[in-house]
Amino acid sequence: MPYWRLSSFYFAYFAALGALIPYWSLYLKSLGFDAIDIGILMAIPMATKFIAPFIWGWLGDHLGRRMSIVRLGAFLTTVVFLAVFWLTGFWELGLAMVLFSFFWNAVLPQFESVTLVYLRERAAHYARVRVWGSVGFIFAVVLLGVAVDALGPGVILPVLLAIYAGIWLSSLVIEDPSSEEPPRRQPSITRVLRLPAVIAFFMVCFLHQAGHGTYYTFYSIYMESAGYSKTVIGQLWALGVIAEVVVFLFMHRLLPRFGARRVLICSLLLAALRWMLIGQFADSLAVMLFAQTLHAATFGTFHAAAIHLVHHYFTGRHQGRGQALYSSLSFGLGGALGNLFSGYLWSGLGPGATFAIASGVSLLGLLIAWRWVEDRLPGVE
Repeated sequence: MPYWRLSSFYFAYFAALGALIPYWSLYLKSLGFDAIDIGILMAIPMATKFIAPFIWGWLGDHLGRRMSIVRLGAFLTTVVFLAVFWLTGFWELGLAMVLFSFFWNAVLPQFESVTLVYLRERAAHYARVRVWGSVGFIFAVVLLGVAVDALGPGVILPVLLAIYAGIWLSSLVIEDPSSEEPPRRQPSITRVLRLPAVIAFFMVCFLHQAGHGTYYTFYSIYMESAGYSKTVIGQLWALGVIAEVVVFLFMHRLLPRFGARRVLICSLLLAALRWMLIGQFADSLAVMLFAQTLHAATFGTFHAAAIHLVHHYFTGRHQGRGQALYSSLSFGLGGALGNLFSGYLWSGLGPGATFAIASGVSLLGLLIAWRWVEDRLPGVE
């Protein structure tokens, strides 16, 4: 297994997320956009994440050359992003974001498939490779926070361009695995999708990511308005991902002991607490530090439990489509609508009420999970 080559790709890919998610809204604000415009523009990468996995996944399944698709997507992302240096209007910038995020969102699902094929029977070691993505996120978010403080939000553009180019370059040294496991004969996937537990699970994932919309879109702006420097804001983002890394190291013990359903419910409860703390106590650094450590639950334990449930709900040849549905309905549709509506809520109701609504969305997800989500689907696995 080409461990370091795979890890370097994850490092570069999630470094791009570490630059885009915390700081892109600050760049948009520096261009003069209001909260509604920022919410719409920040929803674009999530919206393309809803569509892109299916299109590029279909190509990957039919062509069988996943790394060629990864390289093409990474290259086109870099080329299209160049246009952002000259575009400052809402519509033209929005179109550029649609294009570069569409190609960017083609990359990760295909690369995940490549990694898992390389791992084969050692799939449990996936976290050892994926953890470098979290390291890349931390690296980018901390250093870019210092750079934005010193040079202004415009520095985000050349940094992102360099990272996107790094993703493409790292893809050039990774070849497709020799072969993938042949699909097994199974009944139609529609049987699984009609089960109440599966429907409830996807509803919970959708609501969980929708609740994150306010955080991903306005957290940096909110912290800046509360008097925190860009350097401190970057460190707060990094603290959340460090907490995520730590919990990933222990998930192989937590899931067998408590079960994915209980971990999911606990994650949603802590998410509701986190959004309420951020919305009501932004002036307290101690509370903000504690709230960021809860990222271990709102992303770390939730994502691990969700991947575990997808693995058991969608077996054999249904695995790819199950993972695509999870990504598209949660990070894609849920994230896009959460980002979009957070702009309107932020503009109309203000930060405290918007984070309170996000907390309520997480609690709704908790109730659905408590009532309908199950650890196993008898007769389906």
